[in-house]
Order: sequence, then C-alpha cells, then structure tokens
Amino acid sequence: MQKRLYILIAILLLPSCKKFLDEEMVTQISYDYYDTETGIEDLVDGAYSELRYLFNGEQSFTLFNYGVDEYTEASDGQNKYFDDYTAQLNPTSAAYIHDMWTAYYRAINACNMGIERIPKIEGTQFYTNDTNKNLRIAELRFLRGFYYFMLVQQFGSVPLTLTGDITVRLEFERSPVADIYQTIISDLQFAAATLPATQSQYGRITKGAARHYLAKVYLTRGSAVTEQRGQRPSDMDSAAYWANLVITDGPYQLLDNYADLWNINNQENREVILAAQFNNNAFMLNGSGNRTHLYYQMVYDQKPGMQRDITYGRPFRRLMPTNYTLDIFDRKNDSRFYKSFRTTYLSNNSANIPKWTVDNAPSPALVGQPKFKLGDTAILLTLHQNVPDAEIARKSYLWITRNKFNKQDFLSLIKHMDPTRLDISTETAGRDGVYARLGETYLIAAEAYGRSGNYGRALEYINALRRRAAYKQGEAKPMHYWFTEGGVQGDVSSTESLVQVTEAAFDANDPHEQYPPSATSKAARFIHFMLNERTRELLGEFQRWMDLARTETSVERIKLFNPAAGNMKPFHKLRPIPQQHIDRLFKNGVPLTADERAAEQNPGY
Repeated sequence: MQKRLYILIAILLLPSCKKFLDEEMVTQISYDYYDTETGIEDLVDGAYSELRYLFNGEQSFTLFNYGVDEYTEASDGQNKYFDDYTAQLNPTSAAYIHDMWTAYYRAINACNMGIERIPKIEGTQFYTNDTNKNLRIAELRFLRGFYYFMLVQQFGSVPLTLTGDITVRLEFERSPVADIYQTIISDLQFAAATLPATQSQYGRITKGAARHYLAKVYLTRGSAVTEQRGQRPSDMDSAAYWANLVITDGPYQLLDNYADLWNINNQENREVILAAQFNNNAFMLNGSGNRTHLYYQMVYDQKPGMQRDITYGRPFRRLMPTNYTLDIFDRKNDSRFYKSFRTTYLSNNSANIPKWTVDNAPSPALVGQPKFKLGDTAILLTLHQNVPDAEIARKSYLWITRNKFNKQDFLSLIKHMDPTRLDISTETAGRDGVYARLGETYLIAAEAYGRSGNYGRALEYINALRRRAAYKQGEAKPMHYWFTEGGVQGDVSSTESLVQVTEAAFDANDPHEQYPPSATSKAARFIHFMLNERTRELLGEFQRWMDLARTETSVERIKLFNPAAGNMKPFHKLRPIPQQHIDRLFKNGVPLTADERAAEQNPGY
C-alpha cells in the first residue's frame, strides 16, 4: 500500500437513500484523513464495499460454482481449468486467485485501520459516544471475520494480521488454520454481542448476520475429520445454538413462496440476513455492478422467433447444471426445481418465426403459415427423454428435450436475473448479491443436530423448509407437473405430505437421494443428504465449492457427478497461494530463498 491512496472509497449517502453504499473516485487522500469523522466513515464504507467482490465479475462462478457437483462448464468462457482441474490451475496463471486474495486483504486492512482509529475519533456527528463507536467497531470486526472466513475456506493457512498497515509489508507469515478460526469466532462473538437486531440503513451488519455466521463457522470448523481446523467437541452444539437464535430471536422469517426470493421487486425481504448492495446507477458504481445474471443462461437469442432482450438476459453460457442437479429434486412435488429454472421462452421477434412445412404441419391448410405468433411459446425445454424427432417436429415451438441438452441448450437458472438493467447489452446490474438468508440458517441447524446424532431434531428444520418448498393447496402448478412429471392437469392440491422426509431418507436405497459408494453408514449418508438438500435449497447461490471443501467430500462427489472434473486431485481442495504474494515475501529482512518460497505454497501446486 502507498501513503497516497488511489482507490475507490464508498461514500455514505443521504439517510433517505435505501442503499447506503455508492462509490466515487477519490484520489490523493492522506492517511490522516482517516483520523477525521468523515474519513473514518468512508473507511468503514470502503470495508463494506468489498462485499461486492463475489458478485461483480466472473470470479463469482469461477471460484464458487466451477469444479463442483452441481454445475459444469457450458460452451463459453476462459476459466474452464477451474472446472476441469488441469495444470493451468496453478499459482501463476489463475488470476482470480490473486484478485480474491488482494480484495479480501485490502478489506481486512481497512477493517484493522478502522478498529484501531475509531476509539480515538473526537466526532461531532455520529462518533460522539462509545455506543456509536462500538457499533462501527462491531461492524468492522464482523467484516474482518467474514473476509478471513472466506480466505481460510479457500486457501487454508493464510497470514493473520490484526493491525492496519500504511506502508508496504514484506514479512507476512501464514498462521495455523486453528488460530484463524479462533480469531474469526472472537470477531463474530463481539459483533453478535454488540450489534442491534436491525439497523436504520438497510445493508448494514446486524446481530442476526453475526449469529448466522457464528453458526456457519462453528459448523465448518466442527465438520473437519482429517483436517486440522482446531475443531472442538462442542462445535456442533455451538452451531445449533447460534442458528436457533437467528431463527427464533430475530426479525427473519421464511417467505411463503420460494419464487418470491427471486422477485427483483422483493429484494429487501424478511429472509435476507446479509447482502452486498448494488444499484443501476452506472456512473456511481463505476462498472462494479452485479454481473451474476450473465453466467447461467442458455443461448436463446439465436433460436427461431427470438432475439436478445432484457427479460431473458444476456446469455454468457458459462455454466450448465449437471445430471446430478436435474435428478436430485423431486421435480413433481418440490416446487423449488421449476421455481429455480426457466424452461419457456415466449417469442419476442416476429422477423424469424418459422413456418409449417409439408413434413410437419398438423393439417395441409397450415403449410406455409407461421408456426406461432409474437408472444407465443417459441422454446420449451423439458426433462423428457428420447422423444421421437417426428413428434418434436409436430410442435409449433422448438421443443428441447433432456436428451437434446448440450452446452448451448440447457435449463437457465433464474435466481440472479435482473430485468431492471439499463439496456440489453449492459453487463452490470443492480440486484443485491445475497450472502446469507434464513433458508440456509435452517440447514445449518439441521446439519448440526444431525451430526450430533439427533436426527429427529434435524428433520424438524428440514421439513420446515420442505413445507415452504411444497406446492400449496390451491396453487397452480406449472405445465411440467402434468406434461413432464406425470401429474394430473388442473390438480391444485397440496404436495406438502409428499415432500416431508423421515430418517428413511438416510437409507442407502432411498429412491430420492444419490449417495456415493463410500457412504456406508447412516452418519455418512446424513452428511451427503444434507449436501443434496443444500443443492435443492441453495443451488447456484455461490456456496457449493466451500460446502464440498468443508465436508471433505470434494474429490469423490465432484469426480462422480461432474463429467469435466476427471483431473481433480485431493490437493485441489485448497486453492494455490498466489505466486505474486510469495515472490515479494521477506524473512528477517531478506528475500525468501527458493526452498522457503516453496514452503509457502499449498501442497500439490
């Protein structure tokens, strides 16, 4: 870092604005600026701004959804070596690894500086008392713990620094993983004890966020079997305790309808616990908008009767769901499947609508007539297998059945779509990026109880989510219910009883689950059941790579379910330490030797 800053700093907006974070370019700021009330607020907001990192580029899916069991590479993209684990995934060529390292340590340094300086601020506005000062310190301690949690899950042992640096730091030793987890827990505990349940500015850290991440950190530390994370016998009890507090002692509630979670007009809903803030002000955001809407979409705009538009998005076709993902849902009775994917595209282009031919027209009178009109179904994707081509040709729309899915044509995830983008070519969008929501808190509690052998209590939380996942009495079901999945057209009965689970779900022969060959015990199958359930609830929400690493199931599950990942090795459960970091390290005032540099790298790289 330099003594004169050339950085983006988040600026506090007027209290009437819903989103308190926006950015403007600030140049040549002295570090003395952060000894003022205005400066320290800018520093705090700067620490918040790195929450956007996960969502504002291709690092989102590259680091969190490539190379997993749920998703595999589609047709386009330059980072497929993260999915197929080739030798290109190494300390020098994996640019996103260095970018993540830099972003999170930049944020950690801002947190450290703020934690050190806030007690000394003599303010006349916000920083007039210790209560307000401790509030901001608690926000920064949460953020510091959060960023270290992201780093330790990706890299394992990393440098642990708790002081702010205003000059270039050359000696930067890695700390034991156990020490990092203990520091994270200490920071989050302070935040949980200090922060209020709600804040007047939406987006600021709350008590619920600290509790949720305490539960998640304890679950992560306690999930270790062969790895040394400093795990303790009480970790599962702690995970369950903190998760229960979020569920029972806070403002959060599960939304009644799973689809409402992805409604762009319902972002600030009662289920969201932590989200990175974005908006569509391209000038203020300086190009750092949410880009995740780009990556999960099929090539619809080159199909008959279609052209690119804002509703269906800009299709970067980076990822496609694996067969595991398509099959792990009870697609007939669990509404989460068809509420997560787009299967139908209505014609938005009258210029290239196909016409009936002699070979496929239902009647001679239709030959030469358009197959459909503007606004009619132009594309339909279904999970049918092996439908005769002649039957497909007789449909007015382009019918893409499962056996025709490929890297261009597949089910598109809709969770990140943003129809409020400024125009059809704009990559950046204003949807907030959700890190934590109450649905995951239920899963954390369930897994903590199940890992402790209390399967009955675990099932209470799982079935609470399943009740929300079921079609409600009177709810209209999608056409796939009867056309694809064998239901009865017009059926509006509840499916709640059909999606509830019992301990029988942990049996090896349960028809609704997929268990790897190694899962020979009920306890092992429960862990894989929870991974299956996390897919059903959290698919595509940038959790999966760390879920598999946490449970030490990466190699088996990824090689079993992802056809591209045959090169994966056990050492890939950690990312390579960026070579740019290692090459600038000193020890006792002198550059590291070649052997010392090698020792700084994670094994296998």
